[in-house]
Amino acid sequence: MKVVTFAQGNSMPRPGVLESKKVYDITEYGFRSTLELIEGDADALKAIRGATSSNASYALDEIHLLAPIQRPPRIFAVGLNYQEHAAESKMTVQVVPTVFMKLSSSVTGPDTEVILPKNSAQPDYEAELAVVIGKPGYRIAARDWEKHVFGYTIVNDVSARDVQLATSQWTLGKSFPTFTPLGPAVVTRDEIADPHALDIQLAIDGEVLQNSNTKNLIFRIPQLIEHISSLTPLEAGDIISTGTPQGVGLGRTPQRWLRDNEEIVITIAGLGKLRNRTRAEA
Repeated sequence: MKVVTFAQGNSMPRPGVLESKKVYDITEYGFRSTLELIEGDADALKAIRGATSSNASYALDEIHLLAPIQRPPRIFAVGLNYQEHAAESKMTVQVVPTVFMKLSSSVTGPDTEVILPKNSAQPDYEAELAVVIGKPGYRIAARDWEKHVFGYTIVNDVSARDVQLATSQWTLGKSFPTFTPLGPAVVTRDEIADPHALDIQLAIDGEVLQNSNTKNLIFRIPQLIEHISSLTPLEAGDIISTGTPQGVGLGRTPQRWLRDNEEIVITIAGLGKLRNRTRAEA
């Protein structure tokens, strides 16, 4: 099932299910947001299984998709989680995952603008597979990881490298407004047989700049869930963005930064395409 948030015209955002290029409204089931649905986890999904046969539906050209989770409780991002990306960044892979936060105020949806801030000269792109937590938990064993996953989505971990690397703390350099494009849907875990076998690609104006597979993750999802939940309880709706493969602008020669009016498209097998266009801040 592909869970989305959508709006029609100036209407308030609503949760829905995307199927066969139509979006089915699920508000009549009592869910005011996708986050409420995620908090209900398996029971909530069971309740809406029939939504696509009985509910009001809209063609994609009648509505616009928003970030599937408008304000995630927390966004845990993982750095240096592909060996070749760590090498191109000239950084050493740690013995434990490198985890930092992205502020939820940086979230934007598909087909929206990524604003390149005027106080950064080095805006960069990062295609990432993201895990959405369903069942909360503290000190979750790696063997139990799937019980706590609601689904998966795509994240572009946009980064102002000059701001990020001016300090050892990365959060603010990765949390400008619109720096976390998310979506287009949260695909429930039952639809993804193996999240560690997904092709992941990023292209800008049709030029492929990142092309890898999630099998190359250093710390896999069970390890990430176990590690993060050993330090802080995971909550329903939390996002763990698992890291980016090689090919980012920072690691290229010459370095390649995002420019005004470029189309970024991230494709992950089974999750669809996340499409955004850049705009330089006036």
